Amino acid sequence: MMGVNRRKFMKIAGVSVLGLGAVPAQVLAEDGLGFTISETLLHFFHKPAGTVAREALTAKRWGMAVNVRLLDDEMANACMEVCHRIHNVPKIDNPKHEVKWIWPDEFKHAFTSQEHEHIEEGLKKLPFLLMCNHCVNAPCCRVCPTQATFKRESDGIVLMDMHRCIGCRFCMAACPYGSRSFNWVDPRKYLKEEDENPEYPTRMKGVVEKCNFCAERLAKGKIPACVEICQEMAKKKGTEPPLVFGDVDDPDSELRQLLRSSYTLRRKPELGTSPNVFYVV
Repeated sequence: MMGVNRRKFMKIAGVSVLGLGAVPAQVLAEDGLGFTISETLLHFFHKPAGTVAREALTAKRWGMAVNVRLLDDEMANACMEVCHRIHNVPKIDNPKHEVKWIWPDEFKHAFTSQEHEHIEEGLKKLPFLLMCNHCVNAPCCRVCPTQATFKRESDGIVLMDMHRCIGCRFCMAACPYGSRSFNWVDPRKYLKEEDENPEYPTRMKGVVEKCNFCAERLAKGKIPACVEICQEMAKKKGTEPPLVFGDVDDPDSELRQLLRSSYTLRRKPELGTSPNVFYVV
């Protein structure tokens, strides 16, 4: 089984060493985010005193839909900037050492098995926002020898426990989407003091990391940062938000309604991994 129940995981790791997903970070974005990335980040990093904690968001199976017709380059870059800033993802210029949780790419790279010469020209130029797909049948979970990467049974999110990662990179080899990054160098050397988020754990050299669907925000009743910033930017632009996050197993959720009414793609469906990230095209 890829899922790890509470009792089993406590035997393996112990509650005290849960780096991600179990100990929520206090990085919360407030209502009324600014339109620019820099203004938005101020809201993400500076929570006003006296803010009432919200009840945790729960689902049977979290998933996300990315409407590429509504996503522009500005929004895509804002998603990456906010995600990486609040999660202390280092900005390393050397592409060999690059670490990324979420990033925009072209159709031909995102959907290699579905790309052909007759694809609509407009679709080829649109930014596709890529991240961990939090697969139902996640191959990364099956190959990890220490269960440092595991699927949370309560909501299907694939998480990483950095403290248990031994850097074997089996999970990276098993992931068919290139959604995981390895810290070849000490990432903390590439974090500017003024940019570092003290409420989220930094990593060390020799461990793997990836998108966690903002599990620490869900625990505080907040939607993923990328979804929230897109909602605010779309509101300013007078358009519909390009990212929708919700319960794939709830037929009445906004996500399921969108999936029923739209034509969507998933990356490499032929592999049987059943990704929980969908692309509205």
